[in-house]
Amino acid sequence: MPGKIQSIERAAAILRLLSGRAKRLGVVDLSNELGLSKGTVHGLLRTLQHVGFVEQDQETGKYQLGAALLHMGSIYLDGNELRTRALNWSDSLAARTGEAVRIGTLHDLQVLIVHHVFRPDDSLQTLDVGSLLPAHATALGKVLLAHHPFALAELSGQGLASFTDATVCDPQRLERELARIVERGWAAEIGELSAGQVSIAAPITDRAGRNVGAMGIFGTPERLLAARQPRGELVALVRDGARAVSRELGAIPW
Repeated sequence: MPGKIQSIERAAAILRLLSGRAKRLGVVDLSNELGLSKGTVHGLLRTLQHVGFVEQDQETGKYQLGAALLHMGSIYLDGNELRTRALNWSDSLAARTGEAVRIGTLHDLQVLIVHHVFRPDDSLQTLDVGSLLPAHATALGKVLLAHHPFALAELSGQGLASFTDATVCDPQRLERELARIVERGWAAEIGELSAGQVSIAAPITDRAGRNVGAMGIFGTPERLLAARQPRGELVALVRDGARAVSRELGAIPW
């Protein structure tokens, strides 16, 4: 059996890093992360740039994912039944709440954003489709972990990273919170991933009753909270939206 091709493995590692939370990285950043020489990294970047998989910012010199790769990713996501079934309902949820909507699934113990609807105003926003978010520090991720105990166990074994002072990093505390999420049918996150941001999410199930994703909104505490708790009317709208998508996937109405 032929062996692995090292240059392809290294190029894939660069693309994974550029798809993380830091959207733009320089040659030195990538070299340090991968433990490779700057010359090797630069050569790989030149090739990836030539085929359109990465682009270089002319002002900073740093690299980001290119349009060709993002287009290929959107083709995969367009074929995802969850995204297809959720299009109309996610638009409706954004309109009814006035907030941005994201739909995510579990991927490598993280939340893969498969669909994102901008908040319906004129504010500058960044498309998150294809992004990977930490599962334990987001409402979407907590919903998914709550219904996939094996993922929680594996993630806890790797250690729970801290992003803000509010991030839940204790596995036992997180497990208790996830049990409450299963009971009440929704999850919230208040400043755990990014200070000044709140998210609310609910589970999406398929015809077999399996949890296949999560749907939620995110925004500022001023808009999403009342008395430091998620606003009840927003929670209800998020749950209704997730249930509607579940029905589209054949789930038994409840």
